[in-house]
Amino acid sequence: MSDVYYTIEAAAEGICKSKGSKFIAFAYPVSGELAAQQHIAHLRKEYHDARHVCYAYRIGKQGIVYRSFDDGEPSGTAGKPILGQLLSADLTNVLVAVVRYFGGVLLGTSGLIEAYKTATAAALANARKVEQIWMQPLSVTFAAANMSKVMQIVKNENLQIIAQNFESRYTLTMNVRESRFEHVQQQLSKMSDEL
Repeated sequence: MSDVYYTIEAAAEGICKSKGSKFIAFAYPVSGELAAQQHIAHLRKEYHDARHVCYAYRIGKQGIVYRSFDDGEPSGTAGKPILGQLLSADLTNVLVAVVRYFGGVLLGTSGLIEAYKTATAAALANARKVEQIWMQPLSVTFAAANMSKVMQIVKNENLQIIAQNFESRYTLTMNVRESRFEHVQQQLSKMSDEL
Protein backbone atom coordinates (compact mmCIF):
# COMPACT_ATOMS: atom_id res chain seq x y z
CA MET A 1 0.00 0.00 0.00
CA SER A 2 1.47 3.32 -1.05
CA ASP A 3 1.55 6.18 1.42
CA VAL A 4 2.58 8.71 -1.25
CA TYR A 5 0.15 11.18 -2.78
CA TYR A 6 0.32 14.25 -5.02
CA THR A 7 -1.08 17.69 -4.38
CA ILE A 8 -0.17 21.24 -5.36
CA GLU A 9 2.28 23.42 -3.46
CA ALA A 10 0.41 26.74 -3.68
CA ALA A 11 -2.56 28.47 -5.29
CA ALA A 12 -2.53 28.88 -9.07
CA GLU A 13 -4.77 30.38 -11.76
CA GLY A 14 -5.71 29.65 -15.34
CA ILE A 15 -7.99 31.37 -17.86
CA CYS A 16 -10.03 30.21 -20.83
CA LYS A 17 -12.04 32.48 -23.13
CA SER A 18 -14.77 31.14 -25.38
CA LYS A 19 -17.21 33.16 -27.50
CA GLY A 20 -17.04 36.15 -25.19
CA SER A 21 -17.35 34.15 -21.95
CA LYS A 22 -14.41 34.23 -19.58
CA PHE A 23 -13.58 31.26 -17.35
CA ILE A 24 -11.08 31.98 -14.54
CA ALA A 25 -9.90 28.84 -12.72
CA PHE A 26 -8.39 28.96 -9.24
CA ALA A 27 -6.58 25.90 -7.87
CA TYR A 28 -5.87 25.66 -4.14
CA PRO A 29 -4.19 23.09 -1.91
CA VAL A 30 -6.72 22.22 0.84
CA SER A 31 -6.54 20.03 3.92
CA GLY A 32 -10.27 19.41 4.27
CA GLU A 33 -13.77 20.33 3.17
CA LEU A 34 -13.95 23.33 5.49
CA ALA A 35 -10.88 24.88 3.83
CA ALA A 36 -12.40 24.22 0.40
CA GLN A 37 -15.70 25.87 1.40
CA GLN A 38 -13.83 28.91 2.76
CA HIS A 39 -12.04 29.41 -0.58
CA ILE A 40 -15.34 29.05 -2.45
CA ALA A 41 -17.06 31.58 -0.15
CA HIS A 42 -14.18 34.02 -0.68
CA LEU A 43 -14.42 33.67 -4.47
CA ARG A 44 -18.21 34.16 -4.42
CA LYS A 45 -17.70 37.39 -2.45
CA GLU A 46 -14.80 38.67 -4.54
CA TYR A 47 -16.44 37.79 -7.87
CA HIS A 48 -20.02 38.59 -6.84
CA ASP A 49 -20.76 39.91 -10.34
CA ALA A 50 -19.89 36.58 -12.04
CA ARG A 51 -22.67 34.38 -13.37
CA HIS A 52 -21.31 31.09 -11.94
CA VAL A 53 -18.70 29.80 -9.49
CA CYS A 54 -18.42 26.09 -10.28
CA TYR A 55 -15.99 23.79 -8.50
CA ALA A 56 -14.70 20.34 -7.67
CA TYR A 57 -12.39 19.03 -5.00
CA ARG A 58 -10.72 15.79 -3.95
CA ILE A 59 -9.57 15.33 -0.37
CA GLY A 60 -7.97 12.52 1.58
CA LYS A 61 -6.40 9.25 0.75
CA GLN A 62 -7.09 8.27 -2.87
CA GLY A 63 -9.42 11.29 -3.10
CA ILE A 64 -12.03 9.43 -1.08
CA VAL A 65 -13.84 12.69 -0.26
CA TYR A 66 -14.85 14.50 -3.43
CA ARG A 67 -17.52 16.83 -4.68
CA SER A 68 -18.39 18.64 -7.87
CA PHE A 69 -20.89 21.48 -8.27
CA ASP A 70 -22.31 23.04 -11.45
CA ASP A 71 -23.73 26.21 -9.80
CA GLY A 72 -26.61 26.61 -12.26
CA GLU A 73 -24.81 25.41 -15.37
CA PRO A 74 -26.49 22.46 -17.14
CA SER A 75 -25.94 19.27 -15.13
CA GLY A 76 -22.52 17.70 -15.67
CA THR A 77 -21.09 20.54 -17.77
CA ALA A 78 -18.92 22.25 -15.14
CA GLY A 79 -18.21 20.31 -11.93
CA LYS A 80 -17.58 16.97 -13.65
CA PRO A 81 -15.04 18.32 -16.16
CA ILE A 82 -13.22 20.08 -13.30
CA LEU A 83 -13.20 16.87 -11.24
CA GLY A 84 -12.07 14.94 -14.32
CA GLN A 85 -8.95 17.12 -14.55
CA LEU A 86 -8.14 16.47 -10.86
CA LEU A 87 -8.49 12.73 -11.52
CA SER A 88 -6.34 12.92 -14.67
CA ALA A 89 -3.60 14.74 -12.79
CA ASP A 90 -3.91 12.23 -9.90
CA LEU A 91 -4.19 15.06 -7.36
CA THR A 92 -5.79 15.01 -3.94
CA ASN A 93 -6.21 17.68 -1.24
CA VAL A 94 -6.94 20.12 -4.08
CA LEU A 95 -9.87 22.41 -4.89
CA VAL A 96 -10.42 23.98 -8.30
CA ALA A 97 -13.11 26.65 -8.58
CA VAL A 98 -13.93 28.27 -11.92
CA VAL A 99 -15.52 31.73 -12.04
CA ARG A 100 -17.51 32.31 -15.25
CA TYR A 101 -18.41 35.63 -16.75
CA PHE A 102 -21.11 35.10 -19.41
CA GLY A 103 -20.29 36.67 -22.76
CA GLY A 104 -23.79 36.68 -24.25
CA VAL A 105 -23.40 33.63 -26.51
CA LEU A 106 -24.61 30.19 -25.41
CA LEU A 107 -21.82 27.63 -25.68
CA GLY A 108 -23.89 24.45 -25.61
CA THR A 109 -23.11 21.36 -23.58
CA SER A 110 -19.89 20.40 -25.36
CA GLY A 111 -18.67 24.02 -25.39
CA LEU A 112 -19.20 24.38 -21.63
CA ILE A 113 -17.50 21.08 -20.87
CA GLU A 114 -14.51 22.05 -23.01
CA ALA A 115 -14.23 25.54 -21.47
CA TYR A 116 -14.35 24.31 -17.85
CA LYS A 117 -11.91 21.52 -18.66
CA THR A 118 -9.49 23.90 -20.43
CA ALA A 119 -9.59 26.53 -17.65
CA THR A 120 -8.96 23.85 -15.02
CA ALA A 121 -6.11 22.31 -17.02
CA ALA A 122 -4.53 25.78 -17.34
CA ALA A 123 -4.68 26.39 -13.57
CA LEU A 124 -3.21 22.96 -12.81
CA ALA A 125 -0.47 23.49 -15.42
CA ASN A 126 0.47 26.70 -13.57
CA ALA A 127 0.55 24.88 -10.21
CA ARG A 128 3.60 23.08 -8.90
CA LYS A 129 2.73 19.42 -8.28
CA VAL A 130 4.37 18.04 -5.14
CA GLU A 131 4.74 14.61 -3.63
CA GLN A 132 3.53 14.20 -0.04
CA ILE A 133 3.43 11.30 2.40
CA TRP A 134 0.45 10.20 4.48
CA MET A 135 1.43 10.41 8.13
CA GLN A 136 -0.22 9.12 11.32
CA PRO A 137 0.35 10.44 14.84
CA LEU A 138 1.70 7.99 17.43
CA SER A 139 2.26 8.65 21.15
CA VAL A 140 4.46 6.71 23.51
CA THR A 141 4.85 7.06 27.29
CA PHE A 142 8.03 5.61 28.75
CA ALA A 143 10.39 5.66 31.72
CA ALA A 144 13.39 8.01 31.73
CA ALA A 145 15.70 4.98 31.54
CA ASN A 146 14.37 4.24 28.02
CA MET A 147 14.95 7.76 26.65
CA SER A 148 18.07 6.91 24.63
CA LYS A 149 16.41 3.80 23.10
CA VAL A 150 13.30 5.77 22.15
CA MET A 151 15.38 8.60 20.66
CA GLN A 152 17.41 6.05 18.67
CA ILE A 153 14.17 4.74 17.12
CA VAL A 154 13.09 8.34 16.39
CA LYS A 155 16.44 8.95 14.64
CA ASN A 156 16.54 5.63 12.75
CA GLU A 157 12.95 5.98 11.48
CA ASN A 158 13.35 9.70 10.74
CA LEU A 159 10.26 10.51 12.84
CA GLN A 160 8.96 14.03 13.31
CA ILE A 161 8.26 14.85 16.98
CA ILE A 162 5.13 16.99 17.20
CA ALA A 163 4.65 17.10 20.99
CA GLN A 164 6.59 16.16 24.08
CA ASN A 165 6.00 16.13 27.81
CA PHE A 166 8.75 15.38 30.32
CA GLU A 167 6.92 16.00 33.59
CA SER A 168 6.05 13.00 35.78
CA ARG A 169 6.37 10.56 32.88
CA TYR A 170 8.03 10.96 29.51
CA THR A 171 5.63 11.20 26.56
CA LEU A 172 6.46 11.80 22.91
CA THR A 173 3.98 12.22 20.07
CA MET A 174 5.36 11.91 16.59
CA ASN A 175 4.24 11.68 12.99
CA VAL A 176 4.97 8.29 11.47
CA ARG A 177 4.92 7.46 7.79
CA GLU A 178 1.80 5.34 7.24
CA SER A 179 3.65 2.44 5.60
CA ARG A 180 6.02 2.24 8.61
CA PHE A 181 3.39 2.75 11.32
CA GLU A 182 2.98 -0.87 12.48
CA HIS A 183 6.73 -1.47 12.47
CA VAL A 184 7.43 1.69 14.51
CA GLN A 185 4.54 0.93 16.86
CA GLN A 186 5.97 -2.55 17.54
CA GLN A 187 9.44 -1.13 18.22
CA LEU A 188 8.13 1.51 20.61
CA SER A 189 5.79 -0.92 22.39
CA LYS A 190 8.91 -2.57 23.81
CA MET A 191 9.61 0.69 25.65
CA SER A 192 6.09 1.16 27.01
CA ASP A 193 2.91 -0.74 27.70
CA GLU A 194 0.84 2.44 27.38
CA LEU A 195 1.23 2.87 23.61
